[in-house]
Amino acid sequence: MFLKRICPWLKSLLQRGYIRFTHSSGKDNAMKYLIVGLGNIGSEYHETRHNSGFMVVDRLAASVGASWEDRRYGFITTVRVKGQELLLLKPSTYMNLSGNAVRYWMQKENIPLERLLVVVDDLALPTGILRLKPKGGDGGHNGLNHIASVLGTQNYARLRFGIGNDFQQGRQVDYVLSGFTEEEWKILPEKLELACEIIKSFCLAGISITMNQFNRKN
Repeated sequence: MFLKRICPWLKSLLQRGYIRFTHSSGKDNAMKYLIVGLGNIGSEYHETRHNSGFMVVDRLAASVGASWEDRRYGFITTVRVKGQELLLLKPSTYMNLSGNAVRYWMQKENIPLERLLVVVDDLALPTGILRLKPKGGDGGHNGLNHIASVLGTQNYARLRFGIGNDFQQGRQVDYVLSGFTEEEWKILPEKLELACEIIKSFCLAGISITMNQFNRKN
């Protein structure tokens, strides 16, 4: 008797659009991460020290044959790692406005702060040394500074890629916009691969385990 009374009521709600049934195949339970490689667009900046972030995400995309799309505020591609979805981003805003791209894609893809990872060059580390950190200051890096300003927090993960600091006083800009030396290129492929492994571990195992595993190794 109860069902006879309730069924017309449900039918009415369905017809008026107040209730919708959705189908889930159970095939896609992946969490989505935003992996941002910092750098500057343009051939004159290709593979310069300041573009280490671009180099890392380029290597990760190439490892699975992913191609980049020119979208709003940056170049985008998607990589899947053991069921997790990694949205890779190379901002096209130039370094000093990187936060605009980060905020836009976080909001568009509904990605929370704890699933954001920024890959950035770091003068304080020797070339090729990698350090994963859960938060921190910008260390004078304009890209990190703008991201923190736009997001309103410095509490986001970053993977620091060492570029060394072998420059004379007053020549920092020239140094970061220069290419790596022939000697440095002997170790860079291995370091880029290691950076990709750290990113994968960050998404699969979490930041604490990944820091313990990798920060001690290099």
